[in-house]
Amino acid sequence: MAFRALVPHSERARELYGDDWLNSGPVLLSALRGQVILLEFWDYCSAECLRTMPYLKEWQRRYESLGLVIVGVHTPRFPFGKDPAAVKDAIDRLGLTFPVVLDNQELILQHYECRSLPEMIAIDRDGFLRFRNIGEGSYGAVEQALQAMFYDAGISGDLPLVMDPVRESDRAGAVCYRPTAELFAGYLRGSIGNVEGYAPESVIRYADPGLYLDGRFYAEGDWMIGRDFVRLDRSMGTGGQVIVHYHGLETEGVLAGDGSGRAEITVRQDEAFLVEENRGRDVRIDRQGRSCLLVDKPRLYQIVRNPEYGEHVLRLSAGEGGLLLYTLSFSTAVIPELVSDN
Repeated sequence: MAFRALVPHSERARELYGDDWLNSGPVLLSALRGQVILLEFWDYCSAECLRTMPYLKEWQRRYESLGLVIVGVHTPRFPFGKDPAAVKDAIDRLGLTFPVVLDNQELILQHYECRSLPEMIAIDRDGFLRFRNIGEGSYGAVEQALQAMFYDAGISGDLPLVMDPVRESDRAGAVCYRPTAELFAGYLRGSIGNVEGYAPESVIRYADPGLYLDGRFYAEGDWMIGRDFVRLDRSMGTGGQVIVHYHGLETEGVLAGDGSGRAEITVRQDEAFLVEENRGRDVRIDRQGRSCLLVDKPRLYQIVRNPEYGEHVLRLSAGEGGLLLYTLSFSTAVIPELVSDN
């Protein structure tokens, strides 16, 4: 995470020529002179991006009447994210009302030289770039910088106090654990730990090694290896599982079915089914006490929500139904012993 102020009046904003617009017609930045503009580069299948949304929604509520215009630039990491209907469904689910442009060819991303998601870029009343916020965090600094831009634009009077952080890990100066890095499944950026390795665009039969390293995922069963995903192969009529040893608070995964209907995934952590205290919001407990995840459309699913940060082994088991795995990601938490009393 990094908040970076830019040299004033050094770089003008470029128009947003994307593939489609949602929540509005095309927005011309040149027609918004005199207003403060905040661009949010994001992807609806990124847990990091979704964690910024409560701040954007609150800033829109606070400052829209003062001339703040938020524009989302949706740049998908996976091909299915180029579908306008899928993005619209995510926008509705998240309750976003600001304009969103689809940057399916990554042209806007390249024009603004963004290298990661999420990233915020602020544009002042004269159409110049004023700051970047790369990654998560620094939300207080972003809001303070926006308020300074309002004053520069001629807004008088008192502005609200900077909003409280949504999570303790967002608080300025918070010292957090280092979670397991996001794990990608496909052969392009994959992190598989099985000795069988990858054979691109082929089906491999994986065996559970029984020993798992942090920073890798492990498969059991017959899996088709794609560019961005691994897919459980159903031709043999057998099931399979994905195992990951991780450090973190919450676990989320970008998952999909194979188009033949919903996939029912059984979830275990540390050899036990999840319970109400640690199940993710997309996991349900059935009458037999099993924790199950129903996967249909490709999106980000919250799988585990532990009450405390820790070290765990997670197993996602699928029967004969189809399953595609794209990524698994893990969130951090504040180290209690290092929380300041000030």
